[in-house]
Amino acid sequence: MTPAHAPDLPVPAQAPCSPPSPMNAPPLTTDPAPSWPLAPTADTADVALPPPPLAGRHLVLGVTGGVAAYKAAQLVRDLQRAGASVQVVMTGAATHFVGTATFQALSGRPVFTGAFDTRIDDGMAHIELSRNAEAIVIAPASADFLAKVTHGLCDDLLSTLCLARDVPLLVAPAMNRQMWQNAATQRNINQLRADGVQVLGPDAGEQACGEVGAGRMLEPAVLVEELSDFFTPKALQGKRILMTAGPTYEAIDPVRGITNLSSGKMGYALAQACRQAGALVTLVSGPTALPRPYGVRFLPVQSAQQMLDTVMAELDMAASTISIDCFIGVAAVADWRPLQVASQKIKKERGLAQDDMTLALTQNPDILASVARRPDAPYCVGFAAESEDLVHHATEKRARKGVPLLVGNLGPATFGQDDNTLILVDEHGTRTLPAGSKTALARWLAQELGRRLPA
Repeated sequence: MTPAHAPDLPVPAQAPCSPPSPMNAPPLTTDPAPSWPLAPTADTADVALPPPPLAGRHLVLGVTGGVAAYKAAQLVRDLQRAGASVQVVMTGAATHFVGTATFQALSGRPVFTGAFDTRIDDGMAHIELSRNAEAIVIAPASADFLAKVTHGLCDDLLSTLCLARDVPLLVAPAMNRQMWQNAATQRNINQLRADGVQVLGPDAGEQACGEVGAGRMLEPAVLVEELSDFFTPKALQGKRILMTAGPTYEAIDPVRGITNLSSGKMGYALAQACRQAGALVTLVSGPTALPRPYGVRFLPVQSAQQMLDTVMAELDMAASTISIDCFIGVAAVADWRPLQVASQKIKKERGLAQDDMTLALTQNPDILASVARRPDAPYCVGFAAESEDLVHHATEKRARKGVPLLVGNLGPATFGQDDNTLILVDEHGTRTLPAGSKTALARWLAQELGRRLPA
């Protein structure tokens, strides 16, 4: 979803991505091997990490009558944590569920309920309240209110505000399953969509009335994700991206295994950023403690072989349907696995002459190189987590894997952390990105991919 005032970034036409090519990217510079933390260099001066999509946004939140009005209080807090300021406008029915004092305390702003509120200097609250806003969000949006907006009825402040707006309107329906399925409601929803109104949800599940079905308002955290999507430039609109993330786990026996310290945070953040930029993302993930990224097709695996098999199956399936535009190998794949896996737990036997045990290892398959070698290989991006001499090892790895772009970092300093510093390596050299949160770096990388991928 892209607001009318935030047009998509242009994506230049480019040559095929295999073999490696610069993809019309800005020329990179060759830097000396950095030490941690990476200090700002001359080539970071032209790189500004994007702020969160909702940072600095001013939103009008309309609350209508329904049990889900209590969720709107949490939504105010979540929007503020995401960087937005919120002006709450309530219908009279909404005040029967949650009081105005609650929203005033949470938003730090007076709450408006009446069309003739004299707190606005010119008495035109229905005009003034939306003029500094970047969107109007109705959550929850009752069946009655959706019908009003559909037919241009305006008999209270909020419905008048929606009719007099010059900003995007987004609605999060909330109602009983029968009300949602009613033909009149569905006609109204279809008309709202045709009129350019963004409809968020609804979800399905247990309802306050005790029935189960579609009609639940999306949870506040999900609405924040949807609004973040709405305000993100769609540099990857329609692109299909296959990704790996997290560590792999190589079993020794049923209770022990070989793994690494990767948390999956960078890969999950990049999956989310690519989806917000308009891509259809499939994430093949090793075992992590992270929640699944919203709106991303998620395929869990454990071992490197399972990850390879899943990635290849996705590419094979895409070859006969709609091709995958980009493969991003973010996963920290174990280089080695036990040659044999014990069927039962290996016991520590007492009284043996030696306390040592030898574990025979064999190399795991190289997932990134295997994808890059395919005749139908998509544009491939690799990640390298090194412990020293980052530029040298990342440059060598890019050439060895045969990929156009490699992203490197010093793994021991960032595993499990929320911040990172990355370098980009292509055939022209390296570029060091400013230190920042993994989510901010992921947003920058998503936009950069939009500039590099063929149109």
